Amino acid sequence: MSELAAIIAQTTGYKSSRQATANYVMANAELMDDFMQICFENKNPDHYKGCWTMELIAYEKLNWFQEYLVLICSKSKMIIHESAIRPLSKVIFLLIEAHYKASKNEIHFTEDQRQELIEINFDWLITDTKVASKVYAMRSLELLGKEYDWIHPELQTILAKDFSTHTAAYKAVSKHILKKINHQK
Repeated sequence: MSELAAIIAQTTGYKSSRQATANYVMANAELMDDFMQICFENKNPDHYKGCWTMELIAYEKLNWFQEYLVLICSKSKMIIHESAIRPLSKVIFLLIEAHYKASKNEIHFTEDQRQELIEINFDWLITDTKVASKVYAMRSLELLGKEYDWIHPELQTILAKDFSTHTAAYKAVSKHILKKINHQK
């Protein structure tokens, strides 16, 4: 087991532990390739801990993920561990947000990658993932829907249909998203 894999294995859910792992990776940028492989390796029992760490790195070094967009877009749909999906859905939202920000332009998805992201986010929204992942999926799809006309009507249908069966957090965000979509019309 590599030193990086051992550090990830020892990471706990505590913010200080996750941040220490993120700091280690950021201090050793040459480990990013290995780190990203661990995050997307379903067979690795600690891959979800890597995803926890990935979220914290994204807050500070989002541009580092530009060279991993192919990996993120192609492998995210294969991640099944709920503890990995939630931070991954947040990272994807941050990346999509950066893609559409005119001022920064540090993240650039290809057309094919955006199509993969649409599929991934709709899958998370309609499957039995936890609310936090659904919320980030909604937000990502709202942004993608500004470019792809068909997304907003589909998103509205899903949010309206699922509204009554979800938590207060889901309802609050879906109301906000629906309001934004209606305002953009």
